[in-house]
Amino acid sequence: MQEKAEDSGKARRETRQLKRLERLMDVVFALILWRAITFFPTPTDKQFSWEKIGPFLSTNIGDLAFVLIGILVVIVFWLQNNLLFGNLHATDKSHTIISILQLFFLLIFVRSLRVGVELEPSYITRTLESISAAIVGVVSSWGWWYAIKNRRLLSPEVTDQYALQLRDRILAEPLTAFITLPFAFVNPILWEISWCSYPLVVWLVRRWRRTKVK
Repeated sequence: MQEKAEDSGKARRETRQLKRLERLMDVVFALILWRAITFFPTPTDKQFSWEKIGPFLSTNIGDLAFVLIGILVVIVFWLQNNLLFGNLHATDKSHTIISILQLFFLLIFVRSLRVGVELEPSYITRTLESISAAIVGVVSSWGWWYAIKNRRLLSPEVTDQYALQLRDRILAEPLTAFITLPFAFVNPILWEISWCSYPLVVWLVRRWRRTKVK
């Protein structure tokens, strides 16, 4: 009887902990969005006219690019986080630590994007962005793998097949980032195009898993 009460109490704590973890991650995403918006350049009274707004925007194209990238990063990673956490019923100590690590490396990734805007684009900045994106993807895959192993944190209504499909999609992200690494040393246009290999990587990962199951 006492063991059942302890298990029930632990389940309630882990459910509440998941909600707190989600709030923490929402706050971080909100801060990233706010920080990106603060880089939006403010024109002076003289620049605030139809004749001069064009030159003003072209002069501050780097800051504008970072604002757009920051918004895109928040949208992409928040949607992913919402998708994954929406399929969990609870979290535990290990999963929480992994999730916080993911937030940390996400902030590093955002910082690498800012460095790429502030400095002259080069293979160094491109490599930094690819590596930081790969680390974020690896940690995200690690967290989902931990959650679905033996269905330890999965909601009862989530099927094993769907959990594996999400695993393949998440695993494709760091793999795509690793694929972009060689192109960072070759050509900036090829490096940007290489990010479009993501759908192909998802397909290859799923095909590999089906072959392995057979």
